[in-house]
Amino acid sequence: MMKVDALPIRALVTKIGLDGHDRGSRIVAAYLRDAGMEVIYTPPWQTIPGVVKLATEEDVDVIGISSLATDHLIVPKMMDALRAAGLGHVQVIVGGIVPDEEKTALLAAGVSRIFGPGSAREEIVDCVTALGRQSRAARSDEFSEATP
Repeated sequence: MMKVDALPIRALVTKIGLDGHDRGSRIVAAYLRDAGMEVIYTPPWQTIPGVVKLATEEDVDVIGISSLATDHLIVPKMMDALRAAGLGHVQVIVGGIVPDEEKTALLAAGVSRIFGPGSAREEIVDCVTALGRQSRAARSDEFSEATP
């Protein structure tokens, strides 16, 4: 049996809501893929239930949400939906245009990190790697508590 830590980090890169500008999310998906991660990429206009379903089916460690409009404002609802689905261990990052006054609400909802335009490739990859490991550690703690 292969150790979970030996498997590539699984990242879902998506856009929720009505924002169709996906150039940045495609670039970030390529960064993560080139760093050796397994990337599940969706086209724009995803729904919260659709993202939660895909995160469950694909057993992801990290979800990256891209927002260039105001779609980041529905991320707190997505965080609630992830927890309700038993996916509280999945780490979520948001990238794109997020006004400073709205960042606090995202972080309070459980978003791990917010990246603005011009964030460096290494910074994004390093963060997703660390969050993926954190997600797996939380999940293995969950499994060890459930095993008698």
